[in-house]
Amino acid sequence: MRSIFFTMTELEGNKVKGYICGCLSAICYGVNPLFSLPVMQRGVGVDSILFYRYAIAAVALAVLMLVKKIDFRLKAKELVAVVIMGSLFCSSSIFLFESYRMMPAGIASTILFVYPVLTAIIMAVFFKERIRWYTVLSLVLSFGGLLLLYKGDDSGSVTLMGIFFVVMSSLTYAIYIVGVNRSALKEMNSIKLSFYAIVVGTFVLFFFRLGCGTQLQAVPDAFSWLCLAGLGLVPTTVSLIALAVSIRNIGSTPAAILGVLEPATAVFFGCIVFDEPFTISLVFGFVTIMVAVLLIILAPRYLGKKQE
Repeated sequence: MRSIFFTMTELEGNKVKGYICGCLSAICYGVNPLFSLPVMQRGVGVDSILFYRYAIAAVALAVLMLVKKIDFRLKAKELVAVVIMGSLFCSSSIFLFESYRMMPAGIASTILFVYPVLTAIIMAVFFKERIRWYTVLSLVLSFGGLLLLYKGDDSGSVTLMGIFFVVMSSLTYAIYIVGVNRSALKEMNSIKLSFYAIVVGTFVLFFFRLGCGTQLQAVPDAFSWLCLAGLGLVPTTVSLIALAVSIRNIGSTPAAILGVLEPATAVFFGCIVFDEPFTISLVFGFVTIMVAVLLIILAPRYLGKKQE
């Protein structure tokens, strides 16, 4: 595990590896269901799962910082920035899980992917980043692929409040992605940035969720602890570090678009592990998404245009 983190942090400064880290981050985040569903099936609530996930990730990142002798100290402007970014990252998780209570998870996950569009809009409006034609085409292909991946779910109704929550999840995540690359945190070590984002998120969950009437549930068995450890390490720790490296090297918009691999990975493991049906629609969805990913990676290079 240490060698993996070491390799990831050494990739900074290399644009090609930035794309690799963007894909790695999305794929790692996409394995969320592998670790979270078994714990939920054992009766542990969403708030408790999120708290354990963040707390385990914080410990793992702290140990990694000690091993690599990374300075824990923060400058005043960095402290303000990590509080804001950590709160945004945690808020995105809370909004998303709240939306699951009000609409089918498949629909919520589809709507969630508006965050690359929001990221592109924020970068264009506030930072004057040019939106190139292949960026737009990649976004369109991504949405098309997601629609093919989505299998209709009639298990619940779609409410306006549910839509509001999932859009807020997308917006807060988009602002986080932009903020990491456009704030005082831009030059911060990726492991250190991830650690403080997770620490802030843990406190937000404890004081504003668990501390406001929601009781922290006990973990029922050893297997649940194993799943929670996996949840804290793979889709949280590894994903966050890889995302920070990716944003720093290829920019906010491309890193956000590569996130389309998240739902694709979730659907893939749903078919392999949870015996969900694998249909022709899913095949075309995966192919469309891979075309979108290859387009956003290869177009800047072969068209000779610098991607910001």
